[in-house]
Amino acid sequence: MMEDKFALLRAHRNNIDRYRRLLRTQLTELERGFIQKRLSEEQAAMDKLAALTFPVTFRDPMPAIARTAASNVRAGHV
Repeated sequence: MMEDKFALLRAHRNNIDRYRRLLRTQLTELERGFIQKRLSEEQAAMDKLAALTFPVTFRDPMPAIARTAASNVRAGHV
């Protein structure tokens, strides 16, 4: 399952690289618009897949009670 997601991420990355290379060439406005649209779609798909594959969660390392105590010490209330 994870290998499939990695393969899809690689495919999106390769497509993005190809579209960026194409944008550095001489293109008509129609071609450029199409490639920019595809680039945007590939980037969005890759971002979504990456977020699902590697969810980022942040935990507060300091419990609320310790945070309150530290705040009181800094404020001079202790």
